[in-house]
Amino acid sequence: QVQLVESGGGLVQAGGSLRLSCAAFGRALSNYALGWFRQAPGKEREVVAGISWSGSSTYYVDSVKGRFTISRDNTKNTVSLQMNNLKPEDTAVYYCAADSYYTMGSPDYWGQGTQVTVSS
Repeated sequence: QVQLVESGGGLVQAGGSLRLSCAAFGRALSNYALGWFRQAPGKEREVVAGISWSGSSTYYVDSVKGRFTISRDNTKNTVSLQMNNLKPEDTAVYYCAADSYYTMGSPDYWGQGTQVTVSS
């Protein structure tokens, strides 16, 4: 079993930055891709970004390309999401997830979520 714990959410003004982190506990995450999803009120959960086990492959949803950067540290079992130039439409609960593939089509494990609120 894997437990994913997110941190780093909060309230920020439009144009600001936040960095989300996710720590994995439990069994080793060998060969697992890691990623981030978000869910805004009244909307479906969507994948934001994903990164392969080696870090050599990444995926971003179009709306965050050029603003968000995903990275991972396998020595610490962590994945991070650097979010720059935040917009009010980025407001959502952000979830960390572990999947077999970096496009995050069907995650096996989920974190509990962390709130990100961007004020205009």
